Amino acid sequence: MRNQPSGKGRVRDRRPFRGGVHRPPRGIVTPQLKPMPLGDKCNPLCPFFKCSKNALVIVNKVVRGHVQKSAMCRWIGDQCLGASCQFAYCERRALLPDGRCAFAVKFKESGDEFLKEVEKESLSEEVMDLLEKRVGRRESLLE
Repeated sequence: MRNQPSGKGRVRDRRPFRGGVHRPPRGIVTPQLKPMPLGDKCNPLCPFFKCSKNALVIVNKVVRGHVQKSAMCRWIGDQCLGASCQFAYCERRALLPDGRCAFAVKFKESGDEFLKEVEKESLSEEVMDLLEKRVGRRESLLE
């Protein structure tokens, strides 16, 4: 008698969901996480910043009448030291040893500098052939 209608529309099965993948309803887009460095320094409020001791807690503090998010460390009981802490790491492996974020650092194009150095130096034919194999055409080396 469990699946018999009681006169009020359709009968639902009350068993829990088993198997498959839970997906959000259509039309709802899940936001992509983005790194949040402060200048070029790593920020403990970044979604990718983690603590290997699981001591990082994001709290709301009232500062001069405004609510600000702050990173607190449960292990030391004070504000998080950020990248200078020995237990800090980045999920995306973007935390550099000096505390900078690799997402914020603008890498210079080393190819332009390399080509300028090649123009300045007069290289032997063997070296030019070797560079040609590595880089590509000889014209691109001398331009």
